[in-house]
Amino acid sequence: MSSASVAEPAPQPLPLVTLALALSLGAAVSLGITRFAYGLLLPPMRADLGWSYALAGGLNAANAAGYLIGALFTPWLLRRMPPGQVLLAGGAIATVLTLLSGLFTDAGLWLAQRLAAGIASAMVFMTGGLLAARLGAQDPARSGLLIGLYYGGTGLGIVLSALGVPLAMQVAGAAPHPWAWGWVALGLLCALGTMALVWPARRLDRLVSAAVPATGSGAAAAQGSPAIAFGWRDYRFGLAGYAMFGIGYIGYMTFVIALLREQGQSPLRITVFYALLGVAVMVSSRLWAGLLDRHRDGRPLAVLNGLLGLATLMPALFNAWPLVLASGLLFGAVFLSVVASTTAFVRHNLPPAQWASGIGAFTIIFAAGQIVGPALVGWLSDVAGGLRPGFVVSALVLWAGSLLALRQRALGLP
Repeated sequence: MSSASVAEPAPQPLPLVTLALALSLGAAVSLGITRFAYGLLLPPMRADLGWSYALAGGLNAANAAGYLIGALFTPWLLRRMPPGQVLLAGGAIATVLTLLSGLFTDAGLWLAQRLAAGIASAMVFMTGGLLAARLGAQDPARSGLLIGLYYGGTGLGIVLSALGVPLAMQVAGAAPHPWAWGWVALGLLCALGTMALVWPARRLDRLVSAAVPATGSGAAAAQGSPAIAFGWRDYRFGLAGYAMFGIGYIGYMTFVIALLREQGQSPLRITVFYALLGVAVMVSSRLWAGLLDRHRDGRPLAVLNGLLGLATLMPALFNAWPLVLASGLLFGAVFLSVVASTTAFVRHNLPPAQWASGIGAFTIIFAAGQIVGPALVGWLSDVAGGLRPGFVVSALVLWAGSLLALRQRALGLP
């Protein structure tokens, strides 16, 4: 039998769920560890180094400023490098910066570290979001689930941080600055996560390259589709609602562990709280996938912002452990799905060639909001002598974002 007569094997379908789960390690590294673990280590660092709440919040505002710089810089990188390479480069930078965090106590150096870590986080998280959107396009019926699985990876980073940091500090014992050992543990987790990203990064680079002819402007013209460009004015209410989310949610993630310590919660309860918050993030993709798939307008963002405001208000009003735990579970089940809702919104309303622009715009407005949030909560906490007023203000901001998002209409694609 000649070789010409041998039928070639049919190409195997992409393991979409497996790829989404592997890609979610990017969210674990960029947000779950590099960004949010700061709040877990803030109380011992603040007690050891004598930081005010304003300084502690200002350092996370610097991280958000770095995130904004990274959000502006990443699209430029993506035009010159395959997204998988940008993803891995950002992960490597985040790993080095996290490992170095245990080596200094000077507030100026910490300011630089948080700024640079924010840039690396944006590189990873924004690129991963774009790749998740590309992945969702391969199976539109499950696109909300696939996008949600990526963002849910943040929960894995939170869980690993919740378990790894107390263990590392226990190993440190009476060593000077035991919180430094926590940063070393987090850096090692970042290294493992970045190495595990190599497979999905390479696989998805091939997927994006293969999809380029099908998603370019020539293909759209051949199908008779109008050229649709992202316009800030058309999406102003969604962007404004997302800015309110950026301002409101980050105060919770920065200071909630400090608030629990202020309330007198035990170290075990704090670990359980933070770990279960992370678990809730991990399962949130299944909770909200249908909402993200059904609606092309701002309703998903409005619903999720409203729930997040409730979760943020609860620990400011109540000390009872069941209610505090319920706050963490609700917050974890919602907050990364707000981010996923904007990716789904972009996918519903823009052609693939415009997804990077749309995701970039939402990322920029999100990062700008995050600069305001921790500085505002920190300043209010110093003025009021406690953290509760900052949480109340954060909840009000989130509810304002919900009302703004309700005004966002579906636009663009039919």
